[in-house]
Amino acid sequence: MAGLLFGVGLGGFFDGIVLHQILQWHHMLSSWYPINSMENLELNRFWDGVFDSATYIFVLSALFILWRSARHSHFKWSTRELAGTMLMGFGLFNLVEGVVYHQVLGLHHVNETVERSSWISWDIGFLIWGAAMVALGWVAARRS
Repeated sequence: MAGLLFGVGLGGFFDGIVLHQILQWHHMLSSWYPINSMENLELNRFWDGVFDSATYIFVLSALFILWRSARHSHFKWSTRELAGTMLMGFGLFNLVEGVVYHQVLGLHHVNETVERSSWISWDIGFLIWGAAMVALGWVAARRS
């Protein structure tokens, strides 16, 4: 469970740091409130912060679970299992965010800096990337 939560949190951090802040491909509500005014930018930055806070809570929860588990004498450390479940969590983050935020709610899309007709291609690629991480993580965790 710790690995899954770490993966979800790290997936969220990757999205928030790399896609929102560094590349500036999208923001939390940028499909609803495009970045074409200072008010919309401020609104999006606020919700980016709420999103980042939620991912921080996932990481803290994972750390707490790992700490509690590691204190038990019967706890067995498995790097492969932790890495596999983290990869699964990261992939699950992409799948849930990709389906719910991108497709169902349409809050934003992966890369809103390209032509609008290409947004779906980036969204599908994001989902494929997520599914691949879940599958690879599953295989790694099962082998441990």
